[in-house]
Amino acid sequence: MQNYKGPDPVKIKNIFSDVAITYDKANNYMTFGLAHSWRKKVVTLSNTPKDGSVLDCATGTGDLAIEFKRALPKAKVIGSDFSKEMLNLAPKKAEDLNLDIDFQIGDVMSLDFNDATFDTVTIAYGIRNVSDPKKGLEEMWRTIKPGGKLLILETGDSNSIFSIPVKIYTKYLIPVIGGIVSKKKDAYKYLSNSSQKFPSKESFLDLGKELEGLKSSSYKSLMMGASYIYIFNK
Repeated sequence: MQNYKGPDPVKIKNIFSDVAITYDKANNYMTFGLAHSWRKKVVTLSNTPKDGSVLDCATGTGDLAIEFKRALPKAKVIGSDFSKEMLNLAPKKAEDLNLDIDFQIGDVMSLDFNDATFDTVTIAYGIRNVSDPKKGLEEMWRTIKPGGKLLILETGDSNSIFSIPVKIYTKYLIPVIGGIVSKKKDAYKYLSNSSQKFPSKESFLDLGKELEGLKSSSYKSLMMGASYIYIFNK
């Protein structure tokens, strides 16, 4: 995992620009609505102070940032993404819920924040689409205060026999469902393939083992390895 290289960022930006309008609908269908409960679990595991600060990277249309603000009304929450088309959809979603969230254009590979700024930094289904995941982790880590956490919600390959149904669903059905909803089957075929190739569990934790000031790291499996929550404690 140490030498894993991600995709071309221009390709990724184009993919998400193409599927932005239908992304939420497709995601809800593909996860059977479970993505909402998984985001809630990320918020719970973060143990963010009630008046703390949160940066959600690759926030997309803002769902995880919104979940944090719902749970922690007094916290400062920022959602950052390099896809303008995805990010454009986030402010109205927050406004409709009367939630004050700061959404900004930003790239995980070069964040425009000082060191030790946030109590919690998160990224959901975004790290596998970063051109250099190790550098992305280091950049997010840099912005976390001592005692804070980096939490990552992501898919990944699993060798468990229990994950076979998940693998079949990911490989064959996700491109079909995504294609029907978005009319962009090739985009979801790529997203499906990338999730199968991306390492998981200990292989992913190994990517962050050299983070400066790392106290501990762990992961939790969701739905037989359909997704994982990784936690890095500073």
